[in-house]
Amino acid sequence: MAELTYKALVRRTEAKERALARTAESVKRAADDITELADDTASDADALAAKSVDPDSRAECQELAKIIRGVSDGAIDYAARTDDTAKAAQAAGDQARTTHGEFQEQFERSNVTDLEKVSRDWFEQE
Repeated sequence: MAELTYKALVRRTEAKERALARTAESVKRAADDITELADDTASDADALAAKSVDPDSRAECQELAKIIRGVSDGAIDYAARTDDTAKAAQAAGDQARTTHGEFQEQFERSNVTDLEKVSRDWFEQE
């Protein structure tokens, strides 16, 4: 397995931050679309009732609206959770940058050659 460097850690966490943010936004849009479909179906059920369509057809349309509303509620909950996950990924990225950024900055400013070949155990010595 390749050794994880600060730069690789930052790249990976930033990639996950972006991917999760995009996913959260996509799920939110899908939830909004499903909510709109539920509203439209409920309106259709009301329109059927206004036109004196048979009770069974109205009931089926109303039941469909309830089912879509349930899916909508689940999608909204899922969207909120994906947003929470995206925020957690951002916090992990911020923590990686905060915790390791100064060390990387010092490493890059150092005029010592082959510093990347030094054992990590040496850096941990008191």
